[in-house]
Amino acid sequence: MTRRLLLSYLSLMGLVLLALEVPFGFVYARNELNRFSHTAELGAVTLASVCEEKLEHGRASDLPEFARDYARRTGSSVVITDRGGTVLTDSADAVAVGRNLSSQPDIATALHDRPATGIRDDLVPGVKVLFATVPGGSGDTVPCVVRTLYPLTPIAKKVHATWVALGIVGLGVLAVVALIGFALARWITRPLRALERATTQLADGRLTDPPATDRGPPELRRVTAAFTRTATRLQHLLHAQQAFASEASHQLKTPLTSLRLRLENFEPHLAACAQDSLGDAIDEVARLSRMVQGLLALARLENSAITPEIVDLDAVVADRAATWTAFAGDQRVGITVAGAKVGQVWAVAGALEQILDNLLSNALSVSPPGTTITLATATATADDGCTVHLHVIDQGPGMAETDRQRAFDRFWRAADARHDGTGLGLSMVQRLTQAGGGDVVLNAAPGGGLDAVVKLRPVPAVRARTHSAAHRRTPPLRNNSATGNRPITGTVSGGDP
Repeated sequence: MTRRLLLSYLSLMGLVLLALEVPFGFVYARNELNRFSHTAELGAVTLASVCEEKLEHGRASDLPEFARDYARRTGSSVVITDRGGTVLTDSADAVAVGRNLSSQPDIATALHDRPATGIRDDLVPGVKVLFATVPGGSGDTVPCVVRTLYPLTPIAKKVHATWVALGIVGLGVLAVVALIGFALARWITRPLRALERATTQLADGRLTDPPATDRGPPELRRVTAAFTRTATRLQHLLHAQQAFASEASHQLKTPLTSLRLRLENFEPHLAACAQDSLGDAIDEVARLSRMVQGLLALARLENSAITPEIVDLDAVVADRAATWTAFAGDQRVGITVAGAKVGQVWAVAGALEQILDNLLSNALSVSPPGTTITLATATATADDGCTVHLHVIDQGPGMAETDRQRAFDRFWRAADARHDGTGLGLSMVQRLTQAGGGDVVLNAAPGGGLDAVVKLRPVPAVRARTHSAAHRRTPPLRNNSATGNRPITGTVSGGDP
């Protein structure tokens, strides 16, 4: 915006300078030519009077010397003719003495006792000259005619110098306007730049540098003050919402655990006809517990600062495939690993394991017996650089396009989803992936099924070589059950297809 404001200032000033300097330049050039023409005509009239006097006293022999002396003093050339238009002398020796010039327009006009002035380029070869041709008679007769020729080079140089001076003055004015305009534009746009930074910070979740409300024009000050109040209020509401979700979820854990134990204690004392209802109630309490744990996990992700680090994707994929193979075997579903080795990527510590656990759990829940879940890695090149793609492909019923667009919404579940899903798993997958600078999308798999694509940032080769060869494991973000490595379903089944 600073450049646009500066360009508008310079454009306006340029138009003003053009409107002033161009007419001034043309008027000056015309006035200089008129003045020069008038001076030349006056000089020719004076010269003609002297020539007339010399001819009247029979001193025609003095005319050549007189003409050359005048031409030397004025920088012109002089041609004198008699009453018939015959050349008596030419100071430049360009016209032979005795030649009759009465047929030439300016000489003919002067012979009729009328002066003639103008500009011609045929009197002196290759030179444009100003001519002043005047009669030398003071009575009814014209005893002689005087023609003076002045080259226009001196006046052209003078006019050219004036145009150059006007150009320099114009550039100087534009330079001054540019300096003043730049300072003014910076002053005007400084609050806007501060608002842009603050908006970016607010979009990232935390406004750490609120814009100053005492800078810039009054209108922008009021806008900045209104934005600061709105951002402060919005942050307060977001913090209150996050705190409520975290605290409420934490406070619900103990009562839900107690409720489940009490329901399980009822089992020996209920009639057989009530056992199914008791089982359904216990399942619902378990699903609610898983939902609470998922909310707690999301609250921890949103309220804590997380920094991506270097993770060996190939090792994580092999580890999670081996872990989930046993669970998949119970449902007669196979898990295969495909694709080339992709090496190290940027991810939050423990996030890749949690992402794969969520996606594998969802894929396993919709995979019919006898099918295969494929974990594939590949490197892709896009406009913004190279990315690593991790595919989790199942052979289940797949999802419609509208369902895939909503699958990452919290608590959203497809109409045909299994009953014990919480609708938080895919939200957590997306949050974990984006925290590492990547993204995740759901595509339709070729031949049916769903292809969950996790896009990750690769580590440059130089950086990867300096990293330790051993994969440093950190405590994962998932919650494992006490009897195995399988993640708790409440944190992995959200957004169930």
